[in-house]
Amino acid sequence: MLKIFFVLLFSFVFGSSAFAVGPDMTGLTAAVDFGTVTTAVLAIAGMLAVVYVAVKGASIGLTMLRSK
Repeated sequence: MLKIFFVLLFSFVFGSSAFAVGPDMTGLTAAVDFGTVTTAVLAIAGMLAVVYVAVKGASIGLTMLRSK
C-alpha cells in the first residue's frame, strides 16, 4: 500500500512538471488589458445575483402568503 502511494506521488510530481514547461506567451498577453473584461464579467455576475435574489425573495414571499 505504501509502495503504491510513493509510486503515485512520484509520477504525479515528476509527470506534471513535464507538462508545466510550455511556450512563453508573455509577448502576446502583455499587450492585452483584461481590466475591462473583468469589469464586464463582474457586472454580469452582479446582475445575475440581483435577479436570483429577487426571484428567491418572491418565491419566499409567495410561500408565506400561501401558508396563511
